[in-house]
Amino acid sequence: MANRSSKVKLCASDRVFFTIAYIMITLLTLVVLYPLVYILSASFSSGEAVTMGRVVLWPVDFSLEGYKKVFAYSDVWIGYRNTLFYVVVGTVINVFMTLICAYPLARKGLPHKGVIMFIFTFTMMFSGGLIPTYLLVNSLHMVNTYWAMLIPGAMAVYQMIITRTFFQNTIPDELIESAKIDGCSDFRFFGAFVIPLSQAIIAVIALQYAVGHWNSYFNALIYLQNKNLYPLQIFLRQILVMSQFEAQDIFDEETAAIMQGMKDLIKYSLIVVSTAPILCMYPFLQKYFVKGVMIGSLKG
Repeated sequence: MANRSSKVKLCASDRVFFTIAYIMITLLTLVVLYPLVYILSASFSSGEAVTMGRVVLWPVDFSLEGYKKVFAYSDVWIGYRNTLFYVVVGTVINVFMTLICAYPLARKGLPHKGVIMFIFTFTMMFSGGLIPTYLLVNSLHMVNTYWAMLIPGAMAVYQMIITRTFFQNTIPDELIESAKIDGCSDFRFFGAFVIPLSQAIIAVIALQYAVGHWNSYFNALIYLQNKNLYPLQIFLRQILVMSQFEAQDIFDEETAAIMQGMKDLIKYSLIVVSTAPILCMYPFLQKYFVKGVMIGSLKG
């Protein structure tokens, strides 16, 4: 029998529903996308065009002056260096801690598993507060060191729960039992079977941890006083919120309007410079991200 391609006919109510859904999705996409397009276009425009509000969708009076000023600011390179260090080292620590904590909790034979999970979930609702946390970090001699950005948030409980659920749904008990019959230890099973079978969830939590480290500035604001340890987001905050660019270091003799336009141009350029690297990670991890979230969220 020959295969016949058939189209599913939609009733009138279905067509109306899908039309409204497509319109809403399109509007929401435009609402989210336009600010990003505007910032990108403004960063490649002239300061005068930005000040006069002539930038709408495309760059006006194409210019790279904003990027030249940003990269001439030495603190940007310090922030980039530190942020890359925090992202790489911090993500490795986060993923390692999450995996070694989630895997035992996914095993049925772990004693007092319910009590341990209660302790973890309790920390999601209640914490010691900022001052006790600062005193603890200070007593551990981590204030004004790289470790203050890495150790206090070494593991997120939410990510651990998602990873544990993934293990429960993906690693069958029969595989563990057969491996033990063959003399495989828990450590060997974890390295030889669990890690290779968990690439999707590892990619998901690694991406989320990396984004968190890249955008993190509050811990640096609290625990760091040394400028050479600041992440990029602190310098971005200084520019966008506190406006701590010194005019004599950035601008030539220009009118107040031109100076304001240049400051806005630098803000937009720095936003692009600070967000572009982390956005470039998404295309490579997108398939793992979608798969890992869907599998890890099947049941709690």
